[in-house]
Amino acid sequence: MKKTTLLKTAASVAAMGLLLTACGSDDGGDNGDAAGETYQIGIAQYVSHPSLDATAQGIKDVLEESEHNFEIDEQNAQADQATMNNIVGGYAGDADLDAVAPIATPVAIAAATTITDTPIVFSAVTDPVDAQLVPDWDTPGDNITGVSDMNPVDDQLQLILDVVGDAEVIGIPYSSAESNSVVQVDAAKEAAEELGVEIQEVAVTNTSEVAQGVESFDNVDAIYVPTDNTVVSGLETVISYGIDNQVPVFAAESDSVERGTIGTYGLNYYEHGRQAGEMILALVTGEKELADTPPERADEAALEYTFNLEAAEQMGVEIPQDLLEGANITGEDDATEAEDTTDQETDAEESAE
Repeated sequence: MKKTTLLKTAASVAAMGLLLTACGSDDGGDNGDAAGETYQIGIAQYVSHPSLDATAQGIKDVLEESEHNFEIDEQNAQADQATMNNIVGGYAGDADLDAVAPIATPVAIAAATTITDTPIVFSAVTDPVDAQLVPDWDTPGDNITGVSDMNPVDDQLQLILDVVGDAEVIGIPYSSAESNSVVQVDAAKEAAEELGVEIQEVAVTNTSEVAQGVESFDNVDAIYVPTDNTVVSGLETVISYGIDNQVPVFAAESDSVERGTIGTYGLNYYEHGRQAGEMILALVTGEKELADTPPERADEAALEYTFNLEAAEQMGVEIPQDLLEGANITGEDDATEAEDTTDQETDAEESAE
């Protein structure tokens, strides 16, 4: 791996350290100056949406908080195939990179196909085996490993039934071009058989088709949005459909709940990014060898219940109290303000009478 070596001698560094100490300087740490090395990392993100943005932030925070120096080149393909290929092609030709971190399945596949020498650590990839990034869950690829964001689809469908007790048909919009989404739809179908519900799926090929896709649902009782980059990029259209048609919309991750879906038992993507960042850190510093680092599943500690009370109210459902206990709550202030306003109006009416 290429590393940049500081040109100052140990004596000069020590003298400068004494001078700074004498002056009372405190900049929060030397971020690896003592090690005298700078590692160069390329982060290739498939598209901008909160989950992937949070993943990237988690990776960067781990690296920047470490005792080492990192130079991070961060690029975003914005779901454009040509741009994505240019990004990974540029990384493939950069001999100074110590690692490449593709975020999401499409760009991870592109990186694995193009980059042969630099270590690759993927994240936000649902099934790296199905995507042919690694041979199996116990074995890394020749120069690739990473962290999966496989979510507990069966638990998430059960959550829908816990909130929408009479649900018989659950609609799932997804991109047929994303292998990670196909895997989740298949898992949902399998789970649905055991839960006694029907899955109605609608496939789209780009974000502009999401609105038309959900409009094509036929009498679904709830909608489940998987960790699909295309659909999540157009999530507001799904939420609008849910509100207008009083069809509860649930998600596979918490960032989509923040944006207006009702709830999830899913992954905290910032913590997911930190898990990937720790893997990158261990590999580039030599603490671990890639050949001995198989892909990891998401840490169960990063799974959490998240509910949006305002969204539940807008879509006409009430979340059971036992599910709210210990969960992350968003939209609570708005719901509380609405209740307070109603109480005040009731009090005023009673006083007037």
